[in-house]
Amino acid sequence: MSDLKPVNERVGFIGAGQMAIALAKGFLQSGLIQAKQLHASDPNDGNRGKFAEATGGVVQADNRTLIQNVDIIILAVKPQYMPDVLTELKSEINTGQLVISIAAGVSIHAFEKSLGTDQRIIRVMPNTPCQIGAGASGFARGGAATPEDAELTRRMLETVGIAFEVPEIQLDAITGLSGSGPAYVYQIIEALSDGGVLVGLPRNTATKLAAQTLYGAARMVLETGQHPGQLKDAVTSPAGTTITGLAELEEGQLRATLINAVRAATERSRELSN
Repeated sequence: MSDLKPVNERVGFIGAGQMAIALAKGFLQSGLIQAKQLHASDPNDGNRGKFAEATGGVVQADNRTLIQNVDIIILAVKPQYMPDVLTELKSEINTGQLVISIAAGVSIHAFEKSLGTDQRIIRVMPNTPCQIGAGASGFARGGAATPEDAELTRRMLETVGIAFEVPEIQLDAITGLSGSGPAYVYQIIEALSDGGVLVGLPRNTATKLAAQTLYGAARMVLETGQHPGQLKDAVTSPAGTTITGLAELEEGQLRATLINAVRAATERSRELSN
């Protein structure tokens, strides 16, 4: 987790949906900011109400009002709404404000083309487990963003998981791996649960065992620092049950399929960005 030293900047979300609420709650629970520093704008009454209830932050319908009252602007809107938002930003924003975008597929170049190359911009690719404080995010900074901007962004993102600064060209790969990755894992959990049911376990028991097994294995990788191959070998006895199961996975090309899933999702992200 990030350094918990509080920051003084006022943070404003344009878009007050689930990801905005998740990030805001992370900032608050970590002590990084206080509720009085938190703002959000959204045309949807329901979204504003949920954000205010979850965070205690100031909410409004008007983006321009928010822009005038914050130091950091986090763009948490769907990509199709971004042109209208950028039009509002362009008329109100100043270069002293940091713009952080979590909109998939919108490049730094697109922001700089609209807002100017002297605007401080950081593009983030988060994933949905941010909503439970277990996110995996990547971020890249535009030409005017400073190392201090990058460090602040890292600290913010680490309140809801882990975060890595990368060149923007690698954000599509992060989209293909950790952005889309939760869906791959859900399918693996479902398949393991089906296998448990096939061999006689009740569905609820099988699903919980499958999910806990993936959770425990992931923690082993993160907390021991060992290579996944080493951890696999540690539970694989000669002529035992595990190697028999692994042989089936190899025959079914599980590893190749997962590798290809990441590649295909990365390529699709590049297509959408272009």
